[in-house]
Amino acid sequence: MKLLFDFLPIVVFFLVYKSTNDIILATAVLIPATLLQVSYTWWKHRQVEKMHMVSLALVVLLGGATVLAGDGDFIKWKPTVVNWLFAAVFLGSQFIGSRNIIQRMMGDKLELPHKVWRTLNLAWVGFFILSGAANLYVAFNFSEDIWVDFKLFGLLGMTLVFIVLQGIYLSSHLQNKE
Repeated sequence: MKLLFDFLPIVVFFLVYKSTNDIILATAVLIPATLLQVSYTWWKHRQVEKMHMVSLALVVLLGGATVLAGDGDFIKWKPTVVNWLFAAVFLGSQFIGSRNIIQRMMGDKLELPHKVWRTLNLAWVGFFILSGAANLYVAFNFSEDIWVDFKLFGLLGMTLVFIVLQGIYLSSHLQNKE
């Protein structure tokens, strides 16, 4: 259910775009949808994930530029900026503290050798870089309609495939904590 809620603003953007073929209008609807998503999360849990805050900031900044300039190219950069910011954070976590970000997120559930944590973290870095690059490639080499489809289905599909591959890799190294 959380995954569906996380994708709600993207789905709203997609539905508005598909029904109007207007990226400016779809972006104008995306901004309050994302704001409502973050506000509801805050109201319900009294905390908001950093990913949602980064996404909200970029939706307001790049979405606002899209609406104000009447130029859809700004919003097309948002998935790339988000992915590359996460790549930088994950890469930086390799050098800050004794545990990288993947180990901080999953270390209380899994016991893995340091090398496996490092490999997982670097795999996420590579995935985020690749996702950002794929978004730019599709955004600026294909039609706007294809980019909108890719933004919802392509990036989600890439993420699901990566998670399955990560699961396969992890399964050979798992040692569940008691």
